[in-house]
Amino acid sequence: MRPLAKLEPQQQVKVWQRAVHEAGGKVPSARIVTDVVQRIMECTRIPNTYQIGEICQILAKDNPELRGKGGCWGIVAAVHDFSCTVKLWDGELTVGLKYLKSYDYLPQECEQMQIIIDRISQVYSSSLEESVQKFLESLGRLKRAYLTALEEKLLSLVESEIKG
Repeated sequence: MRPLAKLEPQQQVKVWQRAVHEAGGKVPSARIVTDVVQRIMECTRIPNTYQIGEICQILAKDNPELRGKGGCWGIVAAVHDFSCTVKLWDGELTVGLKYLKSYDYLPQECEQMQIIIDRISQVYSSSLEESVQKFLESLGRLKRAYLTALEEKLLSLVESEIKG
């Protein structure tokens, strides 16, 4: 059953029916199900068009592994066949393509976001006070490529307190 989890519900039904057919009407083996899933995924493979340095939003949808990350922005650090490794304020995360949405930022906006995420990453840690953690996390959910003057002052203050 595990190989079926990679597919959409309607695809799961089709794959199961095909696997039962290939097993001669009996309960199919794991190998048969895996083979059918692989053939389906190869046929329906979406090309990965993301590029390293691109800014994208995480769409948590129905993925429990992304709980707490929905709406966060990140920077594509590595591109894989069916996923991207994305740098967030608190580390890196590998995310499937259907859970990503590009912000289509201009190159200079991507550079600005890289600077922001580097600054947040340098001061973010689990030993911070909860309110400071929440402030940094909120910067990781911004839907714009810049900090306001007040956000900039607050981040600078946090940076100076952590370093000092």
